[in-house]
Amino acid sequence: MNDSLILEVADFEHDVLTGIYSEETGKPQPLRFSITVRIKPLHRYDPDTSLDDSKNYMDLKFAASEALPQRVHFKLIEAVADHVCETLFLQDRRVEAVTVKIVKLAIAEAGEKIGITLHRERRE
Repeated sequence: MNDSLILEVADFEHDVLTGIYSEETGKPQPLRFSITVRIKPLHRYDPDTSLDDSKNYMDLKFAASEALPQRVHFKLIEAVADHVCETLFLQDRRVEAVTVKIVKLAIAEAGEKIGITLHRERRE
């Protein structure tokens, strides 16, 4: 079995222009993101190991916020998740796989979590 390192940002909320229904279009709606990234770890992490030898967790948050194009309306949250995956693959060649879970907060009626999970492996 190969070693892997999983980095995660869970339950990050950000407003995104998304949706297909008339009440959803034209205004951002809140989405909750959970993002995991798998990278190949170092053989060993010593106390003085540099951040350059891993990946900054804030890159995951950036991919689901500032890296999303402004004023672009995503019809499907699947397209939002795909953009997050591609951003993370482009940021760092060490990223082997990305999983993005998105929950649409505005459509929950009784606290249920309605959304998608997209998992992508790096394609060489």
